[in-house]
Amino acid sequence: MTATLTDQAIQLIEIVKEEQIAAPAAIVFETILEQIGPFNETPDGTPLPMKVEAWPGGRWYRDLGNNTGHLWAHVQSIKPPTLLEFYGPLFMSAPAMSHVIYRLSEENGITQVKFSHRAVGHIPHPVDRMNGGWGSINARIRKFAELKNKETKQ
Repeated sequence: MTATLTDQAIQLIEIVKEEQIAAPAAIVFETILEQIGPFNETPDGTPLPMKVEAWPGGRWYRDLGNNTGHLWAHVQSIKPPTLLEFYGPLFMSAPAMSHVIYRLSEENGITQVKFSHRAVGHIPHPVDRMNGGWGSINARIRKFAELKNKETKQ
């Protein structure tokens, strides 16, 4: 057996986004769970369905069938419709830990969404790729929450 010792830098990333969505917080929260769960897709539109067990300690994971898959995170805190918080490696098969949070507040039917993804460790993906992925997910959340809100008003 041989061992190799290498000196690698610990990296820290932080992606923070805020936006307003023209829909009540309950609709936005439900849409977040759908868009990071069964309706998840890559930025190019390729389906990447995930499962979210929406309770404290629940898993956020990719189920590939036959007891195979990839754990992304665990639910750290959930308080519908104002808070959803995860911790775990996410998509990184590396010694890294992430913290993702969605904080929602509503005023006059408009929901303010504060999103952050912070990670530390050996991070194998470029930050611009991660930022693009979250941008795609959050754009879908806005689009579908606003569509649902319009449909409920008709």
